[in-house]
Amino acid sequence: MSAERLRQYQTLPHRKDQTSHQTEHHTEQAKKTLFTKGEKFLYTLGILVITCFAIYMVMFSTSVNSLNRDIQQLDNNIETIQSQNVSLRAEVQELSNPTRILTIAEKHGLDIKNSNVKQANNTP
Repeated sequence: MSAERLRQYQTLPHRKDQTSHQTEHHTEQAKKTLFTKGEKFLYTLGILVITCFAIYMVMFSTSVNSLNRDIQQLDNNIETIQSQNVSLRAEVQELSNPTRILTIAEKHGLDIKNSNVKQANNTP
């Protein structure tokens, strides 16, 4: 049995050297990063592209919103001008009434000799 114990003592320091060498080798592998430099570059580039695209989408939507507001404002202006045109046309028809023109002419001393009075807008 003494020979076996002697072998154990001789192999133990040798095993300690192997285990310490293995732990040093193991720590070198543990220092390895999760991503390589190329992967980090690609991920950073992808995040940058996505961020730029998101910023572009926000800018595009704000420009579309401002254009829609301008279009609505122009539509409101068109509607007010159309209503003014309708009221002015009605006023023109009211003022161009032949009886009104004749009464104004008589007030100013004009007299109609022939009763064949024609309206100006019927003539070509």
